[in-house]
Amino acid sequence: MRPLRILAVDDEPPALDDLCYLLRGDHRVGRVLAADGSDAALRLLEAEQIDAVFLDIRMPGLDGLDLVRVLSRFARPPAVVFVTAYEDFAVDAFALKACDYLLKPLGAERLAEAVRRVAALLDGEAVPQQPAAPDPAPERIPVDLGGITRFVSRDEVAYAEAQGDYVRLHTAGHAPLVRVPLAVLAERWEPHGFLRIHRSYLVSLRHVEELRSDAGHWTVRVAGSELPVSRRHTRELRDVLVRWAPAPGPGPS
Repeated sequence: MRPLRILAVDDEPPALDDLCYLLRGDHRVGRVLAADGSDAALRLLEAEQIDAVFLDIRMPGLDGLDLVRVLSRFARPPAVVFVTAYEDFAVDAFALKACDYLLKPLGAERLAEAVRRVAALLDGEAVPQQPAAPDPAPERIPVDLGGITRFVSRDEVAYAEAQGDYVRLHTAGHAPLVRVPLAVLAERWEPHGFLRIHRSYLVSLRHVEELRSDAGHWTVRVAGSELPVSRRHTRELRDVLVRWAPAPGPGPS
């Protein structure tokens, strides 16, 4: 694949310089252009062929989110990576089909992963957008229901809720209790598309319907239920969901 042409956008000169420096140090990047705001970015995008835009969100005038809404109307919109100091815009980034969402201060390793995702997208590789396919024979959990043993498939479970030494498995039609610690269930199920979001909740990522932030407090809607996301799990969940969001393709070459 040819070297990437990237536009970096940030209204703060030190942050813009840092972003450009890190991008230029990546062997997959051939050219880095810089813009100190959305107006300058649009002028460069009209004059240059850009593969990806790495941009801040809070900027004077047209902010980063509005700029991406403009870019979505381009015949060949570039891939978009948000670079911001704020976690609260992740839901909007998810809705705008961002390729990635980075938090300042930037780390070289995390930025390199974002560049890898952009390169894979433009090279036609399948960037993960949905959970892994279910196992051919997913785990089945025996559940005692009034003298009748019913087997619940792991794929039926939308989320698991800790209740003392038990876990309540929330499925479409039942919510049976099983005697197993949530930590043990998380260890067994996380390789199969489940993620711990709180000390009391393990969710099936394929069942997540919505991620929401309200004054810094995050929740997810799973199978019609709104569940809290603890602060220590917020970044991982947001990262996973944003990575699964369909990213804009490069268009025909």
